Amino acid sequence: MSSKDNILKAIRNQFVESVPLPSLDQDWIDYEDRVAHFAETLESVGGAAHVVQSMEQVQEILSQVPQYADAKKCVSTVSGISANVDLNTIGDPHELEDIDFAVLQGQFAVAENGAVWITDRDVKHRVIYFIPQYLAFVVHCPGDAASAIVSNMYQAYEQIKLTGEAEFGAFISGPSKTADIEQSLVIGAHGARSLHVFLVENQTP
Repeated sequence: MSSKDNILKAIRNQFVESVPLPSLDQDWIDYEDRVAHFAETLESVGGAAHVVQSMEQVQEILSQVPQYADAKKCVSTVSGISANVDLNTIGDPHELEDIDFAVLQGQFAVAENGAVWITDRDVKHRVIYFIPQYLAFVVHCPGDAASAIVSNMYQAYEQIKLTGEAEFGAFISGPSKTADIEQSLVIGAHGARSLHVFLVENQTP
């Protein structure tokens, strides 16, 4: 019997007593002003939040963002936002390697960590969430901005609906960053170098 077999046999012979799952009946953190806390948290991790009343305002603000205005290749999956690359015409996701800016649909936001829940429901290539140089999410709010923001991750998971239509989902907060290399914080090391989140009040996608 090999060393590998001996190790696996020893593992199988170990009895681990089961323990009950922790109770979810707890006093979860709740913010009186979810919009302000979301914006503050997102800013603290390098992003920026914008509360707007129309898609025209989104386009106006984006036009003043140098990375969007100067982008040679821009993708948008959000109606009303101009772009020059149609994601649906791209057959090979490797062709997206030089996308400068992407404007994508977000589902809802989380005040606790400044995150936005996204899915691939209407996105042909989900790599578009991670490969552009710069990123923006548009979250349509059924009422005011607070109507699309939950306080904490417990509430966030309650919002997620597993309908089978989307095979992929993720919470994304702020631009990517790492401090693993020589203890120096690097923004955009393995993803977007900036993130703008637009909360569009009183609108549906």
